[in-house]
Amino acid sequence: MANVLQPIIGLEIHVQLKTKSKMFCGCDNKGENMPPNTAICPVCTGQPGVLPVANKIAIEKTVQAALAINCSIPEHSKFDRKNYFYPDLPKGYQISQYDQPIGVGGYLDIETKEGEKKIRILRIHLEEDAAKNFHSNDGLHTLVDYNRAGTPLAEIVTEPDLRSAQDAKLFLQELRLIMRYLDISDADMEKGHLRCDANINLWEIDNKGEKIAATPIVEVKNMNSFRSLERAMEYEIKRQTKEYQETKKTIKNSPKTTRGWNDEKGITEPQRTKEEAHDYRYFPEPDLPALHFARGSENAIDVEAIRRSLPELPQAKRKRLEKECGITPSDARTLASDKELSEYAEKVISELQEWITSLHDMEGTKEEIWKNSCNRAIKIAVNWLLNKLVAYLNKDGISANASKVTPENFSEFITYIYQNKINSTIAQKVLEIMYNTGKDPSTILEEEDLAGGAQGDELQKIIDSAIAENPDAIVSYKKGKKNAIMFLVGQVMKRAKGKTDPNTAKELLKKSIS
Repeated sequence: MANVLQPIIGLEIHVQLKTKSKMFCGCDNKGENMPPNTAICPVCTGQPGVLPVANKIAIEKTVQAALAINCSIPEHSKFDRKNYFYPDLPKGYQISQYDQPIGVGGYLDIETKEGEKKIRILRIHLEEDAAKNFHSNDGLHTLVDYNRAGTPLAEIVTEPDLRSAQDAKLFLQELRLIMRYLDISDADMEKGHLRCDANINLWEIDNKGEKIAATPIVEVKNMNSFRSLERAMEYEIKRQTKEYQETKKTIKNSPKTTRGWNDEKGITEPQRTKEEAHDYRYFPEPDLPALHFARGSENAIDVEAIRRSLPELPQAKRKRLEKECGITPSDARTLASDKELSEYAEKVISELQEWITSLHDMEGTKEEIWKNSCNRAIKIAVNWLLNKLVAYLNKDGISANASKVTPENFSEFITYIYQNKINSTIAQKVLEIMYNTGKDPSTILEEEDLAGGAQGDELQKIIDSAIAENPDAIVSYKKGKKNAIMFLVGQVMKRAKGKTDPNTAKELLKKSIS
């Protein structure tokens, strides 16, 4: 059995925090929406003699993120100076954290095709962002916008536990969802709120599963979407595989390098040799006091209070929707992928329970009625929500909470479908009017003369008429041509002016024919 080359991937992720002000000054943290170099002050532009003051909200948000990804919070933490010189760094150094980060030793579970995988988190620390460079097309000039300088960033570093580009994308998508659930960040990759660098190399594994060699580590940058992240890593894995097969370069005889992703060309391009920690000459930030997280310490951050404030996170919500509501794993994942949509769905289910258990033709206690009805009712509700209402929302680019269709009205609408009082065609018309006007379904049914429809003896007369007038279809059906029944259903629907339930008509037709 030949040796195999196993990709080894670790991620370094920067999350821009949603705070009113920057990390160490009072400047507006929404500088990206302001004219260049207007959200700045002497502190964030590194003027002589100024002193930084740490943003407490940013520290608490980083603790939130750390707890959400199962990190331990040490008793003490501190800020450090990371020294390097570049036009986007006005002070000539960045205030970051080196050996005492806010969170350590966490993990995040992801659902892959092979099952659940635990990805370990090495650390999460807090730092300030650099400014933003704009390079001219001719490469001769660079403009700098300092509005972003000093923006608070939480950097999350994984262990090298990822083994494919697809798993790396899944991890980052799950992390983004957590940040949005916590309302820590908008985590929009296209806007730079979420940025990711990937460290990639290959291990040569023998037939006993032992590592016998490793290729040089490459850090890949400039990936500004999930698609580019996946494409860049897949390309880099292929490139390293080819290079190793040709040169046999290993981590022992080659330095770590940095390559940038060129999305237009679909390739990674060499940038520079990667700096190591000693190149940055870290030392404790002299202008900022240490951070304390232990109870009883003066000016300590209350970690346990932050832990108690954590909302239900996406993975827990998916599992609860499956277990308590009987929602399929794929639908639960779709619902949980949007916090507002999942909240809307749960309000619908709660209201739907009230509607179903108040029906006069249902026997038993409310608990018994709901237990016997919930699976079918919830299935109908989720289907109409995800396949119909969400289509309207996506078209207009609005959230479920901004819709004119209230959870109460939507659940009443679902109850009509559950009772077979309206068929699919009428239901779609009713939902469209509900979405455009905000009216409740009962009002729409009355105003549009859509309510009622043929039932009981009236429906049976229509069925008898359809059978009597279409003897050829009856013969075909009895000979085993099942499609003939659908022709007859169409005839019934035509006579009932589309106001009866086609499934009910179909069953009554079968019964009458037999």
